Amino acid sequence: MIYKLEVPELAEDVQEVRVLEWHGNVGTMFEVGDMIVELETHKAIVEIRAGQPGFFRKIEVPAGEWCKTGVPLGLCSDAADEALPAEAGGAVNMLVRFEIA
Repeated sequence: MIYKLEVPELAEDVQEVRVLEWHGNVGTMFEVGDMIVELETHKAIVEIRAGQPGFFRKIEVPAGEWCKTGVPLGLCSDAADEALPAEAGGAVNMLVRFEIA
């Protein structure tokens, strides 16, 4: 199955985040609890960790760019060779947990 990794709703006053660093490249496998990406708000650094195992398949927002909350950051999948949809809208939301550092 293909999953989209979205910017989580962190707080009412947080409208945008900046992608600081991806912790993997396209094709990299991750396990439950692995850090996927670090985000920056105007007040904190947020670590996004995997809530399920999978593979990085596509990065939509590169490191260094700002984006709105709710925007797909990238696509992941259960298998490394699953066909990707033409648009992220066809994917299911991925299970993640976030920690404010």
